[in-house]
Amino acid sequence: MVNTITSTELIEKLSAGEAITVIDVRTPEEVQEGKIIGATNINIFEADFADKIGEYDKSKTYAMVCRSGARSGQACMHMDSMGFENINNVEGGMMSWVGEVE
Repeated sequence: MVNTITSTELIEKLSAGEAITVIDVRTPEEVQEGKIIGATNINIFEADFADKIGEYDKSKTYAMVCRSGARSGQACMHMDSMGFENINNVEGGMMSWVGEVE
């Protein structure tokens, strides 16, 4: 199931210690500008994107982020079709991120 989550909601969940894996689907060049602390970068444009995503536990909770929310939305739909159970698309992506970056 795909949900939409705001950056503030994600920060609150992470601060509360909820087990959420943050995956940034932007290009490495975009990630160099800053990413959510602890996020894993898996470029959605890479040919092995589906293989890399497929290695993750489908029962865990994920927050997907890109620049504006479009590519991460595509990634969420792909993950949903692969059987992932709890996927969150970060609304507005990094353009609306209000937390710290690394």
